[in-house]
Amino acid sequence: MKQGIHPEMKKATIACACGNRIETLSTKDEIHVEICSVCHPFYTGKQRLVDTAGRVERFKRKYETADS
Repeated sequence: MKQGIHPEMKKATIACACGNRIETLSTKDEIHVEICSVCHPFYTGKQRLVDTAGRVERFKRKYETADS
């Protein structure tokens, strides 16, 4: 590697919206994410996000009539 052209790596903290914090190495001091492996539905097996506007039900009703 060439000397003097690469950014310096330092300890960084990844902060999730659920409150989970992960230590890693990065060029930034702190990284904020909305979803992580602790709260992601694929890893947890349960849905935590709430469909408040009823968009899923409205979509299902719309395309149920298209099938028949």
